[in-house]
Amino acid sequence: MSDKKLGFIGLGNMAEAMIGGMLKRGITAPENIIGSSRTEETASKIREKYDITVILENRKVAEMSDILFLAVKPQILPEVIGEIRDYVREETVVVSIAAGKTLADLQSAFGGTKRKLIRCMPNTPALVMEGCTGVCAGEGVSAEELETVVKLLESFGRAGVVPERLMDVVVGISGSSPAYVFLFLEAMADEAVAAGMPRKQAYEFAAQAILGSARLALETGRHPGQLKDMVCSPGGTTIEAVKTLERRGFRGAVIDAVEACIEKSKVL
Repeated sequence: MSDKKLGFIGLGNMAEAMIGGMLKRGITAPENIIGSSRTEETASKIREKYDITVILENRKVAEMSDILFLAVKPQILPEVIGEIRDYVREETVVVSIAAGKTLADLQSAFGGTKRKLIRCMPNTPALVMEGCTGVCAGEGVSAEELETVVKLLESFGRAGVVPERLMDVVVGISGSSPAYVFLFLEAMADEAVAAGMPRKQAYEFAAQAILGSARLALETGRHPGQLKDMVCSPGGTTIEAVKTLERRGFRGAVIDAVEACIEKSKVL
């Protein structure tokens, strides 16, 4: 268990998922976590749920943290860093989860002062301990410090180090992609309901099929095309569905959607 002081500025869904995962896996203890929120309502909720220290002052969180997670929206990140930059200790590792904000952006927001900076992109399945997080580190971060942060991120799912040039791709392929999957899930369930299945059951069947398919891909390591072929019997129902998806440009639409997400991330 790490005894480092972990700070969270911003206590929204993603920060809550990260804190919950770290505590559930025993990576750290509640007394080692301090967070700040904009409202007393959020502070009270998180304090009661996780028994961590929650205050309304970002500067104090910055002062006290060995590893500081900046869990705020990209649009307000420069403002938050401007508020805390004179209070972050030189040895503190600063971890940003803001999409589109590069290590250079972070360094600039800190006034050009050399900092130990890590950029990461988690996703909402972290809420159920099935997150996927891409990580890249600045030059001032040691291998040991990066390993510590990766272990913290792995407490709520998978985490992998990538070069920074691929972080926008991480946003497109995992950070934002749960929304694509939920759209697919909803569409499948809608047709099941149209065919007579109760809505709740339709969602359960569709969600379990997606969960099982993802696990099959991860645990077997087989190519997705090979797994698809396992389901497609000659002249059967599945190949008929696949043919319809191909005719309607399913794969092309997905490719275009991921590309659009990556491009948007680049200009945030």
